[in-house]
Amino acid sequence: MKTKMEYHNPVLLKETVEGLNIKPDGIYVDVTFGGGGHSREIMKHLGPNGKLFGFDQDKDALANTIDDERFVLINENFRFIKRFLRFYGVKQVDGILGDFGVSSHQFDVADRGFSTRFDGALDMRMNQNDTLSAYEVINDYEEKELKRVFLDYGELKNGGAMASVIVAARADKKIKSSEELKEVLARFLPGHKANKILAQIYQAIRIEVNQEIEVLKEFLTQTEELLVSGGRLSVISYHSLEDRLVKRFIRNGMFEGEPERDFFGNFEVPFKIIEKLIVPSAAEIEINNRARSAKLRVAEKK
Repeated sequence: MKTKMEYHNPVLLKETVEGLNIKPDGIYVDVTFGGGGHSREIMKHLGPNGKLFGFDQDKDALANTIDDERFVLINENFRFIKRFLRFYGVKQVDGILGDFGVSSHQFDVADRGFSTRFDGALDMRMNQNDTLSAYEVINDYEEKELKRVFLDYGELKNGGAMASVIVAARADKKIKSSEELKEVLARFLPGHKANKILAQIYQAIRIEVNQEIEVLKEFLTQTEELLVSGGRLSVISYHSLEDRLVKRFIRNGMFEGEPERDFFGNFEVPFKIIEKLIVPSAAEIEINNRARSAKLRVAEKK
């Protein structure tokens, strides 16, 4: 029997679920099931013929499954959303919810290596069956690759220098734990800014390990085909890289450039913006610190 894992309150719970504009007999997908908080809220709005599919690649999340015949939990990465929904005979859905980033549970388990608070092994894999972990990124990546990770995903202006210091340090001995990594990078962590810079370093490594940017792009591209006309996309991002991609995709139907305009300067895009940007209230941030950087965007398929 699986032990129920401890997960904190879902961020922007009411707003995210309301954004789906749930029809009682509709088919919905929660692509980041985690502790099941958003899914349980969706279930409250479904009638006897409604259906909800949850996705989570982390096997820890399986302990939180919902015992209800209207619910199916799929232990896979949501980058494969279309493929696995087809397996259940589903080609289109009425709404898709995503709450990206690391779950509070993953942050709170020291040996998963996600948190700057604990000394743990360099891991950071959301799917523990994946072969690439933070250890490989730190110890095996060439200097120019490490620099790219820190600059692109951590937005760290000292990314090049950090990469150089890591490469020099690991030549003497492999860097195995988060504490060892902090020691190696100590010169870049001045007291008053240490936590913020460490969080950026960890974010950069985590995004690389889990291919988060590629996964998000693959997922968003599939939503256009998966959602029925009038279907809703309700997604929460936690850092500017993700939010920028979501915003551009909703606005233009693409991640870079502008859509092609006709002779009159008009262009067609697949989505209509419902909620430009919703951020948590001061009261929610007070209760749940993880909410402080959350950005919710809601769109409707035309």
